[in-house]
Amino acid sequence: MRTTTIGDVKILLPDLEPDDLDTATDLAGSLTEALVEGAARHGSHLEDISIRSSLITGVNLSESTWEAGSLNGCEITRTDFSGATLTGITIERCAITGSRFTGTRLTDVRLKDVLFDGCRFDYATLQRVTAAGSVAFTDCALTNGAWSSCRLPRIALRACDLSGLELDSCLLDGADLRGSRLHGLKAPLDNLRGVTLGEDQLTDLTQLTITALDLTVRNE
Repeated sequence: MRTTTIGDVKILLPDLEPDDLDTATDLAGSLTEALVEGAARHGSHLEDISIRSSLITGVNLSESTWEAGSLNGCEITRTDFSGATLTGITIERCAITGSRFTGTRLTDVRLKDVLFDGCRFDYATLQRVTAAGSVAFTDCALTNGAWSSCRLPRIALRACDLSGLELDSCLLDGADLRGSRLHGLKAPLDNLRGVTLGEDQLTDLTQLTITALDLTVRNE
């Protein structure tokens, strides 16, 4: 295993060697120590499938449905989850890079020691997503998404684009938002209670406060 630190968040991640993995051609069943490249699972239905210590790259899971099961100790790169529905799954000790979650619906998903790096979550819907341990999003596009009833304390959202993201009844206490674009973020102020910001984000925070409180600002 290896670790990475994002701000104050330390994440335990897998350290996989492709030569040590068994080649698999599909995600049709539970897998352990597998290398899956370029599999096409568009529109498929996965139920109670667990994938452990595996490398998944270039897989098409767009418009698919995944219910229950888990990802544990996996590295996922350049994989397409756009339009997919992920329900009741656990993602633990995983690095997910350069992957697409455009329009994806994540419901009752549990995250622990997970890094999302360079991923697209535009128009994605997160409902009751919970961070049970360290979680970080770096260089991710979260634009025009909707997060509701999520419990994501002390996560890192670094250098991400949050414009147009809607937050509703979310707990982000202790989250690190430094370096992220807040312009156009839509959120009741209590959703941002206890977050960490940089000085360069205060202008956007002021505008968010004016909008949230329906204030009128007039010149003398």
